[in-house]
Order: sequence, then C-alpha cells, then structure tokens
Amino acid sequence: MAIDFTMPVLIVDDYNTMLRIIRNLLKQLGFVDIHDASDGSVALAKMRERKFGLVISDWNMEPMTGYDLLKHIRSDPDLSETPFIMVTAESKTENVIAARKAGVSNYIVKPFNAQTLQSKIEAVFKDPAETAPPTAQAPAA
Repeated sequence: MAIDFTMPVLIVDDYNTMLRIIRNLLKQLGFVDIHDASDGSVALAKMRERKFGLVISDWNMEPMTGYDLLKHIRSDPDLSETPFIMVTAESKTENVIAARKAGVSNYIVKPFNAQTLQSKIEAVFKDPAETAPPTAQAPAA
C-alpha cells in the first residue's frame, strides 16, 4: 500500500520544539496535512472531531501520556484502527513491550532523522502480503 501524503497526520508532544521538528520532517517526506496537540487529552478531543490517517505521539506528557492516549484510542471502536507511532527518549525494553501489548503500530527512539521516520511510517503502511512468508506448495503428483 502506498503512503497517502495527503492524509491528515496528528503529532502529539508537550514540547513545541519537538512538534516543530516532527512537523518539518513530515513536510520533508511530503506530508501536507499536519496537525498537532500538546498532550493526549487534547489529541483525543481532536481525534473525536475528525479522522486522522496517522498519529505520532510522544510517550511522556502531562496530564495524559502518549501511552494512555494509545490505550484510549485502541479501546474506542471509532478510533481503534488509527495507525499510531510512539516516540520516546527511553529505549527500555519494558516500555516497548507495554506499547506493543497496547497496540502501537511502531516505535521510535529519540533522536531520529527523516530516514528513520520514513522507514517507520513505511513499515506501518506496508501491505501485510508484501511481508508474509511464501506459502508452501504441495508437491506435484
């Protein structure tokens, strides 16, 4: 599946500098419809107002963390299929496992560049058939 660079993308981070960096990286990659939110609760409100094609969220924020936002999204039938990339400065194995269990689509550890962001987004939107192992064929009789 090709990436739709016109889909609305929501960036969630409590640091304006990080919002600006991710917005600029997304623009470099070709995305044009980029929105932002300062924490998980603001993001959730925006997501209930319009459909986003991708959410890129920081983990550590107040009052609602990216992890809590992810759990809210995955438990809401209207939002549960939204692709979600978690961004964090911590590469703790337990955090990665917790995010996977909560249904994260992909995970990025800061700092990262445009190529890393692009590869993570491409992995999220890759057609599962492209990565499926070849099926075994029965021997000819």
